[in-house]
Amino acid sequence: MKAIDAHGHFGPYDRGLGTRVDRFMSANAADVVQRGLDCGIEITVVSAIHGLIPYRGNPIRGNNDAAEAVSTNAALRFWTIIDPRVPETYDQSDRLLDHPACCGIKVHPHAHQFEIREHGPAIFAFAAERNAVVLTHSGDIGSYPEDFVPFADRYPNVKLILAHLGNSDDGSVSRQVEAIERARNGNLYVDTSSARSMFAGLIEWAVARIGFDRILFGTDTPLYWAGAQKGRIETAEIGEDAKRAILSENAASLLGLDRQTAE
Repeated sequence: MKAIDAHGHFGPYDRGLGTRVDRFMSANAADVVQRGLDCGIEITVVSAIHGLIPYRGNPIRGNNDAAEAVSTNAALRFWTIIDPRVPETYDQSDRLLDHPACCGIKVHPHAHQFEIREHGPAIFAFAAERNAVVLTHSGDIGSYPEDFVPFADRYPNVKLILAHLGNSDDGSVSRQVEAIERARNGNLYVDTSSARSMFAGLIEWAVARIGFDRILFGTDTPLYWAGAQKGRIETAEIGEDAKRAILSENAASLLGLDRQTAE
């Protein structure tokens, strides 16, 4: 089945430790693209790992590298990263949101070490003014799914994707789904870019609770192997219509990728 990966990365995963694991979790843009194409992922939407990791990262450099990467990789689109503690990322993202390959805004409260309850008002006001889609890390300190619900309710024109279905630092697998159930405007989504999505039953449970139209396929490539993440959806105990929606149709609609591809 063909797919759109709404949550990928590229670049070095470098925590300054020089470990084998860090090397395993790193890949350049061309390798990310090829791994996707090898398993039927036609488009991967990325942000630069080095804009996020090591902690605090360099979002300005990461955004510039992402814009450059898409210029030579037709199968890539990108998220522009906003770190509210780096005010320049707002101005940079204001420009990059006009880029034809930019799908929206990425925030990572955990990696950038801020609390969404503190910085959410500015981030979501900015996104709302530009009708931007927002993808956020969720499930760890500073980014608990329930803390995003007030912003989704306040700004109904902002489509918000909670990354990492099933992720939570307290071991809960339900926080993203419960946040979606609480949100009033139907503008809250979740992606599958979590090792926990490989759990037997989690995908099926989420579809039963919130419907397949609220779930987007994501891999967190190159941190995880894209083909394994895709195979989990393809072999899930859900209908073929649900698989198609999760793997590609939801992202195509939400991110305007049908239009971008046609152009």
